[in-house]
Amino acid sequence: MSSEQSAPGASPRAPRPGTQKSSGAVTKKGERAAKEKPATVLPPVGEEEPKSPEEYQCLGVLETDFSELCTRWGYTDFPKVVNRPRPHQPFVPSASLSEKTTLDDPWLSVSCSLNSLESKYVFFRPTIQVELEQEDSKLVKEIYIRGWKVEERILGIFSKCLPPLTQLQAINLWKVGLTDKTLSTFIELLPLCSSTLRKVSLEGNPLPEQSYYKLMASDSTIAHLSLRNNNIDDRGAQLLGQALSTLHSCNRTLVSLNLGFNHIGDEGAGYIADGLRLNRSLLWLSLAHNRIQDKGALKLAEVLRAFELTHTEVVERRRLLLEKGTQERSRSPSSSRHGDSKTDREKSQMVGISNSALVDKTDKTQTMKTPKGLGKKKEKSLELAKKDEKSGSGQSPTQGTPKKEDTTKAGKGKVTIPEQKPSRTKGIKIGSREKRSILLESELVVEATEVVNPLLEPVEHRDGKVFMPGNKVLLHLNLIRNRITEMGLEGFLATVQYQMQFSKAKSASKGPVGLLWLSLAKNRFAPQCPAYAIIQELMLPRDPIKAKLREDEAMAFFP
Repeated sequence: MSSEQSAPGASPRAPRPGTQKSSGAVTKKGERAAKEKPATVLPPVGEEEPKSPEEYQCLGVLETDFSELCTRWGYTDFPKVVNRPRPHQPFVPSASLSEKTTLDDPWLSVSCSLNSLESKYVFFRPTIQVELEQEDSKLVKEIYIRGWKVEERILGIFSKCLPPLTQLQAINLWKVGLTDKTLSTFIELLPLCSSTLRKVSLEGNPLPEQSYYKLMASDSTIAHLSLRNNNIDDRGAQLLGQALSTLHSCNRTLVSLNLGFNHIGDEGAGYIADGLRLNRSLLWLSLAHNRIQDKGALKLAEVLRAFELTHTEVVERRRLLLEKGTQERSRSPSSSRHGDSKTDREKSQMVGISNSALVDKTDKTQTMKTPKGLGKKKEKSLELAKKDEKSGSGQSPTQGTPKKEDTTKAGKGKVTIPEQKPSRTKGIKIGSREKRSILLESELVVEATEVVNPLLEPVEHRDGKVFMPGNKVLLHLNLIRNRITEMGLEGFLATVQYQMQFSKAKSASKGPVGLLWLSLAKNRFAPQCPAYAIIQELMLPRDPIKAKLREDEAMAFFP
C-alpha cells in the first residue's frame, strides 16, 4: 500500500524525463523563433531600391539631393544645407518678467545655459550655407562653405548635385583644406555647372604647387575670381600673369581678380604687369596687403601708359599684320567684282528709268498742251469721281484740278510719280538691305575688335622703336598697404597724367578710358606727399562713385 500510495503521489512532483526534454526543446525553439522572427518578417525594401549614388537622379533641390547622395555614399554624419545668415540688428535686452524668472529659477537658468551651449555647438558644426533666389525659395544662387575640409568624395557628390542647379552664380570656399589634387577635381566640376556660374572664391587655401592659374585657362568661363589669403608668392604670381596673357594666348573672360593678403613682391608684380600688356578683359585688380615696393609699382604703372614693345612682340605684330593683309587680299577680288556688277546694274537701271521718264515727259507735255476740249473735262470729272469712290473722303473738286500755270508741274507729277514709285521702292529696299549688311558687318567688326590681338592696335614709332598706347581697359587698381614710396608714386602720377590726356583726345570716340579708381593709401609715404595729392586731385573727377555722391548732394541742396 505504501508503494502504491507513493507512486501516485510522486508522479506529479517528478515529471517524466521525456516530457521535460520536450518542454525544454519547445522553449528553446520559441526563443530561437522569437530571435529569428524580426529578420524574417521585415521585407527587404532597402535591397530592392537602388542604393548606388550613380543611379540616383537629382531633383535640382540641393538639400534633398545632397543628403540623399551622402547617405548613399555611406556618410552617417554629413553637413546640413542651411540658409546663409544675414546680419541683423543687435539684441536689446528688456526687463520682462520672463527674464527675471530665468534669473531667479536655478532650473531654468541651467536649461538656458544648456541651450546656449547647444546653439554654440550647432554654430560650429559643418554646414553648407546657401543664398536662395527671392522669387523661388528652392533655387540656389550662391554656395558658401567655410571652415571644414572638403574631401574628394564630397566633390564627387557635388559633381552630381550641382549641375542641376540652373541659377547657381557663385561658389565660395574659405579654409576648406584644398589640395592640388582636389583643386583639379573642383576645376573639372566647374564646366558641368550651369552657364550662370561666373564667380569663384578660394580663400585661405594655400597650395604647395600654387596651381590657382588653372582656374584662368583660356577655355574658362569664370568672370570673377578671388584668391585672397593663399600665401601666393612671386612664383605663383608668375603663373597667374602667364594665365592673364602671353604672346600666343590670352584669358578673355576674367573681369575681376582679387590677390589681396598674399606674399607678392616686386618680381611677382612685374609678372602681373607682363600679363596686363596684352590682356584686354580684366577690369578690376586688387593687390592690396602684399609686399610690392617701388620696382614693382613702376612696372605696373608703365603698362598702363605707352610702353615699348619688345623684339619678340614686334616680330609677332609683323606676322599678324601679314596674315591680316593676306586675308583682306583674298576677300577683296570677289567682293569688288560683286560690288562692280551691282553698281553697273543699278546705273543701267537708273539710266533706263531716266530715259523712259524723259520720253514720257515729252509725250505728256505735248498731250497737255494741244487739247482743251470737253473730252478732257469729262476725263477729269471721271477721275475725280473714281477718287471720291475709292477714298470716301469729301474732298473739294478744286483740289484735284490744277491751274493753267501749274500744268507743267502737274504733268511732271503725273509722269514721274507712277514711273518712279517702283524705282524708289527698289531703292529703299536696296538701301535697307545695304544698311542691314553694313550694320551686320559693323557688329561683326565690333565683336572682332574685342577678340583681336592687342598687338594689332595703332602704335607709335619713335626713334626706331614701337610704342603701344598701353592698357586702357583696367578701371580699378588697389595697392593699399604695400611698400611703395614716393619714387613709385611718380610713376603712377605720370600714368594718370598720360591717361587724362589720352581720354581728352579720345573723348569723341567711344572706347576704354583708363583708370577710374586708384588706391595707394597706407604705403610708405606721407599722406601730405605732393605727388599723392596731385594723383588724388586728378582721380577725383574720374571716380564715378564720388561723382554720383556729388550729384546727389547737389540735388539735395538744389532740388
